[in-house]
Amino acid sequence: MFPDFSQTMQEIALLVVPVLMAVTFHEAAHGYVANWLGDPTARLAGRLTLNPLNHLDVIGTLAFLLTRMIGWAKPVPVDPRYFRDPVKGMMLVSLAGPAMNFLLAVLCALAARGIEYMGRGVVEGSLAYSVLAPLLYMCAAGVQVNIALGVFNMLPVPPLDGSNVLAAFLPPRLAVRYQGFGRWGFLLLIVLAVAGVLGRLIGPPVTYLSRMLL
Repeated sequence: MFPDFSQTMQEIALLVVPVLMAVTFHEAAHGYVANWLGDPTARLAGRLTLNPLNHLDVIGTLAFLLTRMIGWAKPVPVDPRYFRDPVKGMMLVSLAGPAMNFLLAVLCALAARGIEYMGRGVVEGSLAYSVLAPLLYMCAAGVQVNIALGVFNMLPVPPLDGSNVLAAFLPPRLAVRYQGFGRWGFLLLIVLAVAGVLGRLIGPPVTYLSRMLL
């Protein structure tokens, strides 16, 4: 019992940095793209920052650490009325978060390959091994965490990012009704997660992309 618990705590500790980085860059990407398109709301709210404390939702982060599948941060405030084309603007802002996660996944994979190269010939139990092994685990975890977060957020379930992408291709009236489902969206996601359906939806693409990169 105790060795398993200790190992679990070590894994969670090594996941903290990749998770915080994934969530922070995801939300900051939303804010920067919105600001670039003319919406200063996120900037005025102090959300154009890579300080994780400005984006962190404690419950959402703990949920992601424990499930490694479902989690959330404090949403970056966006006012589409500032955009020249509100529908297209919201689609671009929504795509920015998952796109940033997929980019981070690639960078983490490259870092993991670099660490593996540096670790050739390193003896287990040595000082170099004690440094490189955790770094390699964190980079590998960064690949999986970012892919999972990116794929999860691209699900077309309001209020996830994928819903704004899908809404951009729907007739205006249908898009409004579809987005109105957002108040029940997270409840549906929790039910799907508990039932195991969410894992079956996200698991295959996350596994495939992770193996491809690693």
